[in-house]
Amino acid sequence: MNIYQHIFKKSAEGKKQFAILVDPDKENEDSLETLCELANQHKVDYLFVGGSLLTQDCLSDCIEVIKLHTQIPVVLFPGDNLQINSHADAILFLSLISGRNPDLLIGKHVISAPILKEAGLEIIPTGYMLIDGGTPSSVSYMSNTTPIPANKRDIAVCTAMAGEMLGLKLIFMDAGSGAINPVSEAVVSAVKKSIDIPLIIGGGVRSAEKAKALFDAGADLIVVGIAIEGNKELIGEMAAIINN
Repeated sequence: MNIYQHIFKKSAEGKKQFAILVDPDKENEDSLETLCELANQHKVDYLFVGGSLLTQDCLSDCIEVIKLHTQIPVVLFPGDNLQINSHADAILFLSLISGRNPDLLIGKHVISAPILKEAGLEIIPTGYMLIDGGTPSSVSYMSNTTPIPANKRDIAVCTAMAGEMLGLKLIFMDAGSGAINPVSEAVVSAVKKSIDIPLIIGGGVRSAEKAKALFDAGADLIVVGIAIEGNKELIGEMAAIINN
C-alpha cells in the first residue's frame, strides 16, 4: 500500500493521522535525532519535510539523518521546484488553488515534471489552499498570492470542490507557519462535508486541544511544525489524541 492509499484508507475509516513538518533550515543533526526518537515513540504517521524558503542547502542531509533514525515515511512538502530529493518516499505535488499565480498552478509543475519522473517518488497531487491566519505568512509572500479570508467559508468550500473535480487527491488547507489563528473549525467542517478526498490542516495548531477540535470538525490529518520546534513534548500530547 502506498502512502496516498494509506491516507485515504485511514480517512475512509474515520481514523485520524498526525504529521510533523520538519524545516531543514531549523534543525541540526542532534535535534533531528531527538525528534525522530519522539516520533517513533509516539507513532507519528508521517514526517513532512520542506519550507517556503530554504537557504542552507541541507535538504538532502536532513532526509539522510531522518532515514537513519526512523522508518516513518518521509513526504516532501516543497516550497519550490528545487525541493526534490529522491531519498524521500513521496512528494505532495502542490497546486496552489487558492491563488491566481499561474506559476504555482501549473508553471513550476511543468519544470519539475521530468525531474520527478526520474526521481521515483510517489507523487500525490494536492490542492493547496492558503487560509488567512491573522498575520502575513512566508508562503503568501513567496507565492505572491492572497489567502482566502478566514470567514469566507463559501470560497473555501467551492475552491476545495473544484480541486477535487480537477482530479487532485488531497486538499491541504494551511494558515501558514506562525499563524496567529489556525483554520477555523467552521471552515474545516464545511469543506469536509463538500469533498470525498482526505483533508489536511496545517498552520497555527499549537495545542492538543486545538488539534482535537480540528479533528472533531473533520480534519483527517493535522500537520504541526513551528509549535513542535519550540516544544517537542507537544508530539506526545498530539499523538495521545489519536491513540486514545
